[in-house]
Order: sequence, then C-alpha cells, then structure tokens
Amino acid sequence: MYDLPMTNINNNNIVASSSTVLSIPSTNSVQLQQSLQQSESGCIKEGLIRCIFLSKFHPTEGSKISCQVPENFISKEIFDAVNVYIIPKPQLQRCVMTVNTLGVKILGYPVKIDSQKYARNAFYFNLCFVCDAVSRTNQYEPVVKKLSEYLIIMEEESEFLSKIDDKIRLQRLLEKILNDLNVNMVTTILESEYTINLKIVIPPPDPTLILDQMVPLLKTEYKSIPVDSWDLTTQQILPYIDGNNHISRIAASADVDLNLVKNCIQNLAYYSVVQLLPILKYSNVYMCTQNLKNLCKNTALYAACKKYVSLKPDRYRPSLQKVFQFYASMTHGITLRSICQRLSPQHNNIDERKLVIFGLQHSFIRCIHKYPVFTGTVPNDRQKFYTGIYNFDEICCKLGLSLSNIENDIDLDTNISVIWK
Repeated sequence: MYDLPMTNINNNNIVASSSTVLSIPSTNSVQLQQSLQQSESGCIKEGLIRCIFLSKFHPTEGSKISCQVPENFISKEIFDAVNVYIIPKPQLQRCVMTVNTLGVKILGYPVKIDSQKYARNAFYFNLCFVCDAVSRTNQYEPVVKKLSEYLIIMEEESEFLSKIDDKIRLQRLLEKILNDLNVNMVTTILESEYTINLKIVIPPPDPTLILDQMVPLLKTEYKSIPVDSWDLTTQQILPYIDGNNHISRIAASADVDLNLVKNCIQNLAYYSVVQLLPILKYSNVYMCTQNLKNLCKNTALYAACKKYVSLKPDRYRPSLQKVFQFYASMTHGITLRSICQRLSPQHNNIDERKLVIFGLQHSFIRCIHKYPVFTGTVPNDRQKFYTGIYNFDEICCKLGLSLSNIENDIDLDTNISVIWK
C-alpha cells in the first residue's frame, strides 16, 4: 500500500550521488566559526534565499560575478575563497554543489558548454543561490538545477548569457526569481519565447527510527479501513497493533520477521497512520506538560477524552476534574501504580491505561525513562548495555529479559547508577 523512502540525506555532511557538499574552514571570521559550531551541533533550520548571483569565466580575467541581487551581497573576500568551486574542473560540471564558508552557504550547478564559437572553445557559468550557513538548502537543489538547464537552452539558442549587454535585464530576472521564491515558493519566468515554471518543494522529514520497544497505535481515522485494503504484511500484524504491544512482541505474536515488522511500522509512521508510544507499565513515571491546559480550553478535545477513557461507556462519563487531577498528579518520582492506588481511577469510571495512551497521543504527558550506567571497569555481556544510551525498555527487548530481572541485577551491583530523563 505504501512505499518506503529510499534516501536519507543530511544536508550537512552526506554527499549524495548527484550533489557535492564542501565545507571550507577559515580563521578570518568569527561568524564562520559560530556557524560551523551550530551546523555541527545539528541546528539546521529552514531559511530564505539571501542572494542569487551569476558567475561566468572570462577568458582573460578568470572567474567573476557578472550579476547578483542584492548587489554586493557576496563580497570579494567570500568569492575569492570559493571561486575555484564556483567554476570548478570539468569533473564537477553538471552536478549540484554546496559550499559552506564565511557564514554563507552557496548552492550552485556549474555548467560548461563546449563550442568553437567561444574563446578557449568553451563557455563556463554557474547560477548560485546563497543562504545562511545554518540553513537547510536541499529543497533548493532541484530549482537550481532546473533553472541552470533553462539558461543552457537559452545560451545555446540565443547566446543569452555570453553576449548579454543589458545587465539590468538579467538583474530584473534574478530579482523576480528571488522575490517570488521567497514569498510564494513558486515563480514563472517568461524571457522572449522561453518560459519556465519553478517551485520549491519542502522535502518531508526522514523516517522515524523504529526501535524494538516502541508501541505503535493505529490512529482512529484509519481503523475503519477494510483489512484487505492493506498490504500483506500490514494485514498480518494489524490485529496486534493495539497501543499495548511493542514491536518485538508484535513480531513474535504475528510470526513475522522483526526487521520486516520494523519496516512496515516505519512506513505507517512516516505517513502518520500510526503513532509511536513508549511501553505502558505501572512502574512507569510520567510527567505532565504545558499542553495539558488544552484539555480545559478545548471542549471537543475533552469530549473525545471522556469518551475514550471511560471504563464502561454505558455508565456516566468521568468529570473533567477527575481526569485533570489524574494527569496533574504525574511528576518525577511518582509511578503510575502509586497514582492509581491513591486516586482509584476505576471508581470514577476511568480506564487508567487508556487515559495514559490518550495523554501520550496529545502530548499532555511524557514518559520519564530510566537509563542505567555501568561505572566499573570490565562489564559483562549484560552490562555492555548499561551505557546511559539504552533505557530499561530497550534493554529488556534487546536481551529478552523482564523488567524485574534487570532491576534486581542493578540493585545488587554498586557499580551501576540510574539516570532518569
């Protein structure tokens, strides 16, 4: 029914087959160092196109910018630092290149047109988009490539770039592209008899990494879909996707390979068909979030909550006060078991398990996980997982052990500390 995405591109440090990413360090700019630190820490954000410029190779003067908007945005210092990559060697022609230096990220598609009518029998140019150094630019790659291919056609048929005398004409063209793409994310260019439509398409986020201990929950709007409408793998595991079974248990119960189940759930999560939750246990510790206020403000949300968490639908619906009290009692150091013992949710017609699931679905609460850390010298096979990276749920699924088994092991070992986060 669905197709899994086949590529996973991080615009900072992964070189795809059709693009090249370069990072050029320099000690001349404090701004550069700050930008690189932000980039390395993963602070990538969506950003506007700051500048568009056209660079050409002059047979005697070398590489230079023939037109840019806004004017003088790319200084001589920046261009001199990157000009060998703006007009690169033939091996890098006709591929998308991203150069990150001096606080800016330059995205280009260098082109070489071979012909005896040009000096040195070739014409080199590169139309470049400029963004902030920490901005994501992979959404602009198809636009830069398509626009460059459009300019190639115009150059081959009318020598639009090599013999253009009216700089204002080209500048107005680039200004229109810059403004339309930043404001509307789409533009139409009509130059003589040549027309081209450009559109920026924001790529979807990368698929969620599926772990053994994750619990998938089918969203309400998809529950009415007939079973035979799903693909074969989904049909086999669908009866076990109930908000309680984790990935490993689903694979074992449905007798389906674990990796196949992960791929299937990843696909469903990517298209927002299922939501991924932590394993629900009475020993869990939850904490309410600021989104809990939405339960009081949104009457439709509260009505849906009452209907979902009612233990017996034919009886009275639980009151907002009792539901809110249950959520508000969740904090550090208080387990779900102790809250149930104190508030007796079943006496108020509340199914505490559904209440937790509903709270996680709408981000009213979040789960506080426990991470064991081994501080000794030589860890055994089990202690190799006690690194502070794996939480208790993940360790239980990986080792096939119960939670009590792990907790007893940790309680008896003074070289193990537990972090809550």
